[in-house]
Amino acid sequence: MKRIIAKRTLREFWTKHHDSEQYLKTWFDTVKKSNWKTPNDVKKSYINASILKNSRIVFNIKGNTYRLIVKFNFERQWAFIRFIGTHSEYDKIDANNI
Repeated sequence: MKRIIAKRTLREFWTKHHDSEQYLKTWFDTVKKSNWKTPNDVKKSYINASILKNSRIVFNIKGNTYRLIVKFNFERQWAFIRFIGTHSEYDKIDANNI
């Protein structure tokens, strides 16, 4: 991905949830180096990722302690961070429309 939009969101999250920092940094580095063209390419790297509608993919962070929702534009190679939170916070949102 050429661009990951809202890394600041990740930084703010790991400041509050220190145990997520290394996991989110690893996720960020992996995505930054990727050249994914389709959601199935993402699944090859992240088997447990869930593909949603509206170009969104949910990633389980730190053994599913946290959830990360990212909207992808594969053509432009952009990733937009839409949500990061605990599993219980995730359960309260509409992941397809956030």
